Amino acid sequence: MLEGVAGPGSRMKTITRANLAEAIYTQVGLSRNESAALLETVLERVSAALEAGESVKISAFGSFVVRQKGRRVGRNPKTGIEVPILPRKVLAFRPSHVLKARLNPGQAIEPDDEA
Repeated sequence: MLEGVAGPGSRMKTITRANLAEAIYTQVGLSRNESAALLETVLERVSAALEAGESVKISAFGSFVVRQKGRRVGRNPKTGIEVPILPRKVLAFRPSHVLKARLNPGQAIEPDDEA
């Protein structure tokens, strides 16, 4: 588990690249530079796969999927004027049933077909 991550009832903290690299350094035993390089390599590979339109599935964690959203008409809430929203890609994350169970201990969670 990462040091410095908020537990139940405490203020939430953000995990940064530096936090992750430090966790790799302390738990794996690589040098700080090697830990940072390893983290950057993993993040770059995940990013490249997503940019290529591939899904990224990390066992016991979840799946990252790029979805295509179509063109639609939106509305400016301030003026009420209709505005076209162009087609775009969005990134979606689906947590695995293992992660869901860790987030909600003691609750029965049915596994998803896709996660």
